[in-house]
Amino acid sequence: MAENTVPVPRHLGIILDGNRRWAKQQGLKTLEGHQQGAEVFREIVYAALDRGVEYVSAWIFSTDNWKRTQEEVSYLMGLVLKVVDKYLDEFHQKGVKIVILGSREGLNDKVIAALDKTIEKTANNTQGTVALCFNYGGKQEIIDAIKRLPDDEKADLTSDKFEQYLYSKDVPGVDLIVRTSGERRTSGYMMWRADYAELLFVDKFWPDFTTEDLDEVLAEYKQRNRRFGK
Repeated sequence: MAENTVPVPRHLGIILDGNRRWAKQQGLKTLEGHQQGAEVFREIVYAALDRGVEYVSAWIFSTDNWKRTQEEVSYLMGLVLKVVDKYLDEFHQKGVKIVILGSREGLNDKVIAALDKTIEKTANNTQGTVALCFNYGGKQEIIDAIKRLPDDEKADLTSDKFEQYLYSKDVPGVDLIVRTSGERRTSGYMMWRADYAELLFVDKFWPDFTTEDLDEVLAEYKQRNRRFGK
């Protein structure tokens, strides 16, 4: 197999799976897995950016997650507020830009305010971008883009034009999607941007994912032969 000539993915997408199962395995309350997952994500973001990745995206809350118990949904919403309060200044000081991909439908005012604060404070940072998929669904992103598409652009619509109506339009296509916990599916993650993404599935639960695992993932990516249909 020919080696990938690009040493690291420009855009690394992560499906942070297995938080609840990790907590159960550790004898902890299920919701504590999400807290640990957030801490691990912070560490992996910094490590990925240090290794040359420009964009790190992660699925934080899916539109399907509304189906979970009210207790868990409330916890996850509260966790967003806690993480913003705890780490926003740190991300900003390190020059990391944070953007949000997802719908605002169903979110309460406090969560929306926290998301807006995050976006606004880091908007001009240039040391890497973190794209948080929050209240996100791959199909929903495409539907919402269609709704925003002006009628006068539909006749001569191109892929490039359509992309201007996606969530956070400046986020490029995903080069590599990593999913933890042993699940072997993408669940619609970044459906439009993932058309040529390399896929890699890791058997560890997300809270057990380490910088060493990240290095293994990046090494595997380098061995992939990306032909883009050629």
